[in-house]
Parts: sequence; C-alpha cells; structure tokens
Amino acid sequence: MRAPRRRTPGRTLGEPITIGGSSTDWSRVRTDLDRHGAALVCAHEDDWRPDRAGAARLRALLGHDWERYQELTQPQARARFAASRVLLKCAAAAALGVPPHSVELGYGLTGRPGLRGYDGLHISLSHTDGLLLAGLATDGPIGVDAERGDRPLYGAGLCRQMCTPHEAERIEALPPAERNSAVVRVWTLKEAYSKAVGLGLRLGFTEFGFGPDGAPTDLLLPDGTPGTVGAWTFHTLTFEDTYTIGVAVGDAGFGRTTDLAAATALDPSIVDAVLAAADEEERAAAAW
Repeated sequence: MRAPRRRTPGRTLGEPITIGGSSTDWSRVRTDLDRHGAALVCAHEDDWRPDRAGAARLRALLGHDWERYQELTQPQARARFAASRVLLKCAAAAALGVPPHSVELGYGLTGRPGLRGYDGLHISLSHTDGLLLAGLATDGPIGVDAERGDRPLYGAGLCRQMCTPHEAERIEALPPAERNSAVVRVWTLKEAYSKAVGLGLRLGFTEFGFGPDGAPTDLLLPDGTPGTVGAWTFHTLTFEDTYTIGVAVGDAGFGRTTDLAAATALDPSIVDAVLAAADEEERAAAAW
C-alpha cells in the first residue's frame, strides 16, 4: 500500500504585479519567482492594445500566434488575444532574461499553453472584463483564473452543476449576502486547477471541491475529505477591490528551478548570435 503523501507547508504567493506597458520595470517577476516559486502579472487590456505596437512589431512579438491572430474576425477578440499573448511573453521573457520576441508559445492537445524550449518555467493565462492575468511558476504546473467579484453566479441550478454536495451545503449555510462571492471564489479555484492539470472544462466541477469560506484550502473530495494533500497549493486574491483571482500551483517533486537563463541550455555561440540580433531589433523597435 502506498503511504499517504506528507503535507508540506503551503507555498506563499506575492501580490499581483501590476504592469502598465512593456516598458514597465519587470524585475519583480524574477524576484517573486525566486522567493515564492510563482509570480502573478496583472494588466488592463486597454494598456496593451495591439495597435500601439505597429504591424511589424506585433507580428514579431506574436510569432507563431500571428496566424491565429489574423484568423480572428471580431475586433475585440483579436485585441484581447494579442494583448494577452504579448503580456504573457513579456512576463516569461523577464523571468528568462531574453527578449520577448524570442519567446514562443506552444499549446497542448487541450489548449494548455507552454513555453517552447523552457520546460522549467510553467505558465497560465486568464482574462475577464478588461483584465489580463498571467501566471508563472518554477515549482510545477500553475493555473490562474480571474472573475469580477460581483459576477452573479450563485443560484440553486448552477450550484448543482458546479459544486460538490459538501460545497453546496457550506455555501447555503453562509449569510445570503456572502453566498455569491463564495461561489465566485470556488469557481476561480476550480478553473485554475483544471487549467493547471491541462483538462479545462473536461474536468467535472462536481467531482472536486474547495472550502468556500476564504480560509486556506486543499483540494477536497465531493464529501469534503482532503484530496491531493500537499501536492497542490491554492490561493485566492482580490485585485483592485474588483476582481477575484484563483491560483493553483502544483509541486512536481523536483524542487525549485532557480536557473532559468537560456544560456544554460544552449551552446554559447548560438546564444551570442540570438542576443546580438535581439539587441539590434530592440533598439530599432518603439515602446509598446
């Protein structure tokens, strides 16, 4: 019989890093990764409108995502797609110490994003109502989700579709004024966890749960008993008193990746050539 996993102290998480544009100081991304093993970056979509970059720079920044961007026909969807990918690439570039246009995103069969060639840095992405959210982690997989805290989610029908019996019972026991915010919190945590494991909505939300009362929580089975004890850390944060953010960070069991520099994985001559070309392009490019 396999021994139960020992609970480890929950990993800490810094406050979301607010980014106003690509010229902002990104140093705290690496600081948070070194200190917590994870970092969160928040930005407003209006600050990352793709028309500010110019077509040539935007194409360089989007890389392989350029074709997907062109296929989108709805202007708002196009803008959100470009802004979220560029923000994520800039955050990853700050962690890796490389230019943003050299970072390429890849996608798994379920759409989960990853970084081509950088297995030590895990990423996740979310956006809602003008807010962009990027999550990065070095301990293991990460999932993030953001919703407006006042989004109307509470209702008997929805609770039956997304809550475990234990969650529904706990939520109904709360004062009426607190029930909707509790459902929003649970929803963001479930979205974050499903993104982190790469299953999205394919993972039945009534098959796992969390404590809805805002206290530190582990993943719970439908009856409320602990599930993945010690393997995951879950956080709920509030951003600008408007958005509820859910974060799930897994422990891959290999310890924290502290050396993210591209130069440690590539031949030095290749790195020198890439960085020389990147420096030339960066000098010629205007700020976002």
